[in-house]
Amino acid sequence: MEGQEGAQQPQLVLAHKLFLLRHPDVLDIEKVRLKEEVFTHVKDNDMLPLYETLIADSVLDADRNLLDSMRAKTDEELKKLDEKITDAEENLGESEVREAHLAKSLFFIRIGEKEKALEHLKLTESKTVAVGQKMDLVFYTLQLGFFDLDFELISKSIDKAKNLFEEGGDWERKNRLKVYEGLYCMSTRNFKEAANLFLDSISTFTTYELFPYDTFIFYTVLTSIISLDRVSLKQKVVDAPEILTVIGKIPHLSEFLNSLYDCQYKSFFSAFAGITEQIKLDRYLHPHFRYYMREVRTVVYSQFLESYKSVTIDAMAKAFGVAVDFIDLELSRFIAAGKLHCKIDKVAGVLETNRPDAKNALYQATIKQGDFLLNRIQKLSRVIDL
Repeated sequence: MEGQEGAQQPQLVLAHKLFLLRHPDVLDIEKVRLKEEVFTHVKDNDMLPLYETLIADSVLDADRNLLDSMRAKTDEELKKLDEKITDAEENLGESEVREAHLAKSLFFIRIGEKEKALEHLKLTESKTVAVGQKMDLVFYTLQLGFFDLDFELISKSIDKAKNLFEEGGDWERKNRLKVYEGLYCMSTRNFKEAANLFLDSISTFTTYELFPYDTFIFYTVLTSIISLDRVSLKQKVVDAPEILTVIGKIPHLSEFLNSLYDCQYKSFFSAFAGITEQIKLDRYLHPHFRYYMREVRTVVYSQFLESYKSVTIDAMAKAFGVAVDFIDLELSRFIAAGKLHCKIDKVAGVLETNRPDAKNALYQATIKQGDFLLNRIQKLSRVIDL
């Protein structure tokens, strides 16, 4: 899974195509093209284990001659790799032995043999001394994990990488790890931590093997919108030069971000519709589609209501460019879920905000804790008297 700067890993490109191929919202004519591209990649890289899995899942059609050809090529390649390992162990130095084992690991990664790849990466690690080279092996493992979204493997590998950095390691690899960890956090619905990690990596991004820089900015903006307050969003995202140079290339994203910050709610909802289509077709964000939709709407409704003590439902509906009934139903759900601090006067058609008072809440909490402490002291005094 070794990638050049600016080039995404072919296996991760393949994983995205497989996701789209199984996606119900992708057009059939598009799936025909995707199926051909997946088949070509599998065939060209002799990905026998994956081909057998896709045949079993009825994603690709079985070709017995191709299966036999793949088996023969795989056996032949493995024989050559084993001969190189034997030769290195008998005639060459430790670094050559390590390189021979690494070559076999990368071969298993290329053909999609995950378990054997992990096994040989561990074997390669046992013959590796330099911390930087050990880190590179962890990155290979992380890429294997992201191929099939094996979050347990990803989590363990991130922890392992952090432990390695305590022994040393360069800043370039540390910054790359932040992006890997950010993607893991985003994929497991920890959007706040993902936003912080992505924002820390904006000016040092080199992790092209995971995704292009445009996609990185897309993820950074989406996670930041539901994680940062207005002041931080302005400083770190809206005015960030790295984001400004790219955001215009990504459909709907600039309007989505700026209309939210500028309180142009009608434009925001228009851009939001376009953004949701992109989220649906992203394999990392798709499982969190409904959650993200709710969180974004909570942010935008809260921001609108922040300016008012009370406001008519009709005025809010006009500001967002939607029907009164839609806003009424939306707000009812969010209020019931405790996401919005307001109440609806249905008769008057008015929304009344009842934002919690932080000082009052602290006072109530102190009183409650004080009562609890007094009760404990009283019980303790009874025991002492006895």
